Amino acid sequence: MNHPLENFHFCPVCGSSFFIINNVKSRRCHNCGFTYYANPSGATAAFIIRDGRLLVARRGKEPARGTLDLPGGFIDMDETAEEGMAREIREETGLEALRMDYLFSLPNLYEYSGMTIHTLDLFFRVEVAADKTAQADDDAADLMWIPLEELRPEEFGLGSIRRAVTRFLERMLP
Repeated sequence: MNHPLENFHFCPVCGSSFFIINNVKSRRCHNCGFTYYANPSGATAAFIIRDGRLLVARRGKEPARGTLDLPGGFIDMDETAEEGMAREIREETGLEALRMDYLFSLPNLYEYSGMTIHTLDLFFRVEVAADKTAQADDDAADLMWIPLEELRPEEFGLGSIRRAVTRFLERMLP
């Protein structure tokens, strides 16, 4: 695997080209001494269950366009994970999160604009109002409610989501 900062060649503080790999997750500038660490970006994904069915999105954008996904996305810098989760659900489905319970996290590699972004994906079980209809928007091209027993993890395009769906189903199905 390439170094996470392979595409960065100049120090963001002084502009020096002596911005070299320092260790497995950082680059250091030999001119000004600045060290930049590549830490994972936080992202969320929601397991929204209604009547034994999971709310699933079809990805409208790359990476993995056209494959299945869970509602979710990147956490903004000024948000908690829960606030980011609620915002992403609202943006992609039009639904309001009434309750959310943290389940687990998984690391992921997310290909974006020609770069590999290391993420830490936080998975939540989310309750939404039963009388509201989900409408696909933002990154979601389509939404569907799939019975848990009909879910196929291999149809989910992102690695961490595939692993999370497998893990979730192992807990949910007998």
